[in-house]
Amino acid sequence: MAGAGMLRPIVAVLAVFLAVLAGTTIDARAQEINDYPTSARAEYVFGCMKANGESRQSIEQCSCSIDVVASIIPYDRYVTAETVLSMAQVRGNLGGQFRSSEQAANALNDLRRAQAEAEVRCF
Repeated sequence: MAGAGMLRPIVAVLAVFLAVLAGTTIDARAQEINDYPTSARAEYVFGCMKANGESRQSIEQCSCSIDVVASIIPYDRYVTAETVLSMAQVRGNLGGQFRSSEQAANALNDLRRAQAEAEVRCF
């Protein structure tokens, strides 16, 4: 029985260690999923509300929308797509490069697909 008594503290220490390890893993995953800065989320919600009415319902829908977008595409890809949208409006050769680039088109298509999914889920 002395052996069983010695195992209890070891089991308890292992349980605490595994719980801490699991919490760390969950935090790491949450950080990966939630890599959009608050300011980017707020800008998205403000723009979305301008397009969909400035009501309590639109706050809920637009907040849902950015959460869906963030769950589908990583923040760096979102920034690329937003940059493409902005730069494609520039007249002349510089804007033309953004309008005709395959990489730019792919980033933009990723964003549009994510926004379409958000539209289905949130509106």
